[in-house]
Amino acid sequence: MTATITNAPPALTAGRRITGVGLAVASGLAVAVQSRINGELGVRLADGIAAAVVSFGLGLLVLLVLVPATPAGRRGLSALRAALADGSLRPWQCLGGVCGAFLVASQGLTIGTLGVAVFTVAVVAGQSGSSLLVDRAGIGPTGRQAVTPNRLVGAALTVLAVLLAVGDRLGEPGTLGLAVLPLLAGIGLAWQQAVNGRVRAASGSALAATLVNFTVGTVALLVTFAVGVAVRGGPAGGLPTEPWLYLGGPIGIVFIAIAATIVRFTGVLLLGLATIAGQVVGAVLLDLVLPTAASHPDAATLLGAGLTLVAVVVAARTPARHR
Repeated sequence: MTATITNAPPALTAGRRITGVGLAVASGLAVAVQSRINGELGVRLADGIAAAVVSFGLGLLVLLVLVPATPAGRRGLSALRAALADGSLRPWQCLGGVCGAFLVASQGLTIGTLGVAVFTVAVVAGQSGSSLLVDRAGIGPTGRQAVTPNRLVGAALTVLAVLLAVGDRLGEPGTLGLAVLPLLAGIGLAWQQAVNGRVRAASGSALAATLVNFTVGTVALLVTFAVGVAVRGGPAGGLPTEPWLYLGGPIGIVFIAIAATIVRFTGVLLLGLATIAGQVVGAVLLDLVLPTAASHPDAATLLGAGLTLVAVVVAARTPARHR
């Protein structure tokens, strides 16, 4: 009886949803910064997978020191072992980090041909649709949530907003077949957020859940990197000396910890939409404040960024009901 009460999803009050959405948008802004950092690191190393290994690996090292050093982290690891031992948490629910690794791998395989625009649209489309299904199936810690008209409209508006923001950069139609990989990666992101929320609920610690995610993701990336080195050799570039290029991992820790904590208040769909809104707005702000040779935000880009915020508001208007 006690275990049932402990693992029950919290009441999805309006205040908790609003706070969760605000934190998700803020974490999306951080992810936009992380993407710029990791993208620059990939350019310096001339290898996107190697950059991801460095980013994930540094994040894992920070967590391996931080989690055992804190009382909450130690309690979380003990609770996690107990949950796995008694079956209340399944081993497959600890594999969310694989989806992050697959996203990076699909980026390295397709973005050179598709471009960032088509890649982003495919990921958002996969994440928006999958989030509805993941919520409906009750995979996340909130349990089953109804697919309401507002949630459907919010998901559709998000895809439309990203299409509008990058519509002038969609590339050649002949390359769209490769978009299947980032589409699948987007589908995986929704599942990752759901199972990471389960790990957080079982362990009672966002840090412990984040450590599990980074451990699994780093192992998956190391395997991918090893295969790449065997096929085409190692990275062409050396490690850069600028410290800011190594902040991607710590930023990822914050993002994963926040997502694992607030998904039980927002549900997977609303968490995903709010994070996407933060990423799009953050990317636009970065292009305006710190432009690169490839950045050229125009009126359509700004309108698309604003529409992502509207999508979040629409999806959040009707409280999600879990069954």
